[in-house]
Amino acid sequence: MIAEELVVSTPGRMCLFGEHQDYFGLAVIAAAVDLRLTISGRRRPDRLLRLDLPDVRDAEEIDLGGPVAYTRERDYLKSAVNVLRRRGAALRTGWDCRVHGDIPINAGAASSSALCVAWVKFLLEAAGDPRAADPNAVAELAFETEVSEFREPGGRMDHYSSARGGVVAIHFGEPFRLRDLPNTLGPFVLADSQEKKDTTGTLGFIKNHVRRALENVRRTVPGFNLRSPVTPEIESAVERLDCPDEKRLLKGTLLTRDLTARGEALFDEPSFDHERFGRLLGSQHEVLRDSLRTSTPKIEAMLSAALGAGALGGKINGSGQGGTMFAYAPRDTERVARAVEGVGAKVHIVRTDEGVRRERTG
Repeated sequence: MIAEELVVSTPGRMCLFGEHQDYFGLAVIAAAVDLRLTISGRRRPDRLLRLDLPDVRDAEEIDLGGPVAYTRERDYLKSAVNVLRRRGAALRTGWDCRVHGDIPINAGAASSSALCVAWVKFLLEAAGDPRAADPNAVAELAFETEVSEFREPGGRMDHYSSARGGVVAIHFGEPFRLRDLPNTLGPFVLADSQEKKDTTGTLGFIKNHVRRALENVRRTVPGFNLRSPVTPEIESAVERLDCPDEKRLLKGTLLTRDLTARGEALFDEPSFDHERFGRLLGSQHEVLRDSLRTSTPKIEAMLSAALGAGALGGKINGSGQGGTMFAYAPRDTERVARAVEGVGAKVHIVRTDEGVRRERTG
């Protein structure tokens, strides 16, 4: 029996270690946070999906009675319908829906991926599809909805983090591996610089240059790939790259790969070292700032204010060149929040949270 009302929510995320790694098949460590996006719906007697999106002052209508054509760039609400239909979901019932959340939009906290995860979960629940109960299936379908359908350059980190929740290490190589990490993390200060960023442009630039760098290094070191240990021979080949952007981005990718492995090992230790975790976050930020060049002067000012107020470490969050940063502040949390707010940022105190879920109604 189809429910008359349905509510689904999913979290935003912070990338702790491994930005710009997932689309190369490398590992990331991400944490879901308790800023959530919610889709609430009431069943209709027809086959129309009507969505009110007050956060972006928009609305959408999708007729399930026929083919669904895209009418805007990155038409995620419609692409979910098309992806799920191709994957065998029986989408027959109309719904009046409201989409609302407190995840910063277009700011590196995975708001668009959270929308795709929540909408896929909503539609699967509405169809009575058993895949609704499998967060990994929801994540894969959301990735298809957001990235594959529009041939975007992004990866799967955001979808798996939002769907699974907690702190997760995701190894995107062969074999694909997921690990829910032991989690004793305290609060973070997540802050929106309110500087707009170009996610797809940044991802595309980094992805293309690293791939070209790989091809050029292989001319000297056959068989080299992004999982290869950095030997003197490889270091020499990287240093001889003619393109400065290829050289710095490949170096940054390899440094991030190794920092992510150190971060995962830290979570596995019997006693979690919060101070060392903060220092590792700072090391990851230095790579993103200096090698990938994804930071901005305002983000740097925000991080400096956070560290000066007692944060143990912090970094830019997401694709970069604007958007959000976060600081790990298990102590002096309010003081850190006020210091970052004083730089002109919109501040949230956040903790890790569970993944996508169906909420109780009635």
